Amino acid sequence: MAQIPFHSKSPDQVDDLVIETLPKDERLWVPQALNVWFRPLMFNTVTGEWVNLLRVKKSGMLNRHLHPAPVYGYVIKGSWRYLEHDWIAKEGSFVYEPPGEIHTLVVDEDVPEMITMFHVFGALIYMDENGNQTSYDNVHTKIDLARKHFESSGLGADFVNQFIR
Repeated sequence: MAQIPFHSKSPDQVDDLVIETLPKDERLWVPQALNVWFRPLMFNTVTGEWVNLLRVKKSGMLNRHLHPAPVYGYVIKGSWRYLEHDWIAKEGSFVYEPPGEIHTLVVDEDVPEMITMFHVFGALIYMDENGNQTSYDNVHTKIDLARKHFESSGLGADFVNQFIR
């Protein structure tokens, strides 16, 4: 039986992923909603998770949503809050969102730009004010949105493939 040296990569192992997180090329930011974009960092289609930067310019809101699995965040720039809570996530803050919580992300008008890295497991289930599901996002809908944006922006639909693991 052949031994694999400690430092060698297994033939079935996926490649490392090292990318510039805050690009100068605005085409790398995928429009998500009014004044809201995301920058893909990784899409894991096996475990159903994704890592991205969420950016809000001026003021903006990410619709009311539920996470059936945990979400981790780290605020890189600016600040944001949830309408349903009394805390504010400021630059340098780490945020843990437990599964099952419904909340609405808001960036206030006095914040010129917010950028937060989110590691999302599972899905975002968008809800109306009565708790009814209106839509959802998961790793596959995020990939599709990114693919369409990269195609229309001139980078090409396959540009998204570098983020898929």
